[in-house]
Amino acid sequence: MSDIGIGVVGSGFMGRTYSETLSKYCTRGRLKAVAAGSRAGQLAEDYAMDLEPSFEALIARQDIDAVFIATPHHVHAEQAIAAAGAGKHVLIEKPMACTVAECDAILDACRKNNVHSSIAFTQRMRICNMRAKRIIADDRIGGIQQIASTQLNGGGVGTLPKWQSEVENLGTLFGHGIHNFDSIRWLTGQEIKTVYAKCGSFEPGLKVEGTSMVVMSMSGGAFASLWSSFQMPRPSFPRAQFAARIVGERGLIDLDAYGELRLSVGGGPWEVVETQAPIDWQGKGFLDPVRLESYTRQCQDFIDACIGNRPPLVTGWDGRQAVAAALAAYESARSGKEVVLA
Repeated sequence: MSDIGIGVVGSGFMGRTYSETLSKYCTRGRLKAVAAGSRAGQLAEDYAMDLEPSFEALIARQDIDAVFIATPHHVHAEQAIAAAGAGKHVLIEKPMACTVAECDAILDACRKNNVHSSIAFTQRMRICNMRAKRIIADDRIGGIQQIASTQLNGGGVGTLPKWQSEVENLGTLFGHGIHNFDSIRWLTGQEIKTVYAKCGSFEPGLKVEGTSMVVMSMSGGAFASLWSSFQMPRPSFPRAQFAARIVGERGLIDLDAYGELRLSVGGGPWEVVETQAPIDWQGKGFLDPVRLESYTRQCQDFIDACIGNRPPLVTGWDGRQAVAAALAAYESARSGKEVVLA
């Protein structure tokens, strides 16, 4: 197989993000068709794809080898399982699904049908995050002992798409903080072992939480925390939109995924070792090539994995583990107790 045909499910913000990325920046992946959503017709026209009347029609096509699922969270499992059953590889927009059982069902369907699954944890592919991972892997700061992760945004939950406030999609920690849970696992190389959390909202009338604070213990002995909030007064805090402070045995990392990566080793001074170019949200908008760099890296890896029949860098198991941690946080907030993950 020299290239693969790709179908996109969902025509909103992420459906267009993937269509732009795949059509302009990736190789060996050919956009074939799109289905689902009120904007699917326009997306098909803009990217020279076929418009399919339904998801079922799209996955029935013989010229489609992989499906990119960019729909609301609560339909991910149904669509991914059906796509795998039709013999299609699946890249699923985060979060993977809304329950651990659904995640396991997706993994099982992919195994049975010999197809690959990946989750869009594109933060792993941002330049400062990748450099931090290399520094840790090269043992420059020693074993990881502590990590404090933040996702802080100003303006309220109303700044997010309306569907993300619907209870069937669970909430902001699940929809966005899921990146942080994955990043904590990835950067430390450890599994999340226990979770204690407080989740709630400071905006009246919301059906989902807008702010969460989570404390975790890791399988290798590290401590971790996550502060996720969309309820900051603007402009929120600097260097905190997606960030982490990482403590190793003999060094420190101050990581801002949208700014600078700073490193101190052996008591030495802070050094800037990597810088992320800013995304031009006001000018070029969400299709700014700078924003799409991380999507390009992940989409290309997924395409190459499907063609080469190897696991992608981000696997379905990674998606499952992040979902388990986020749901444990919600359970802890409801019960007031620490939750132990299996």
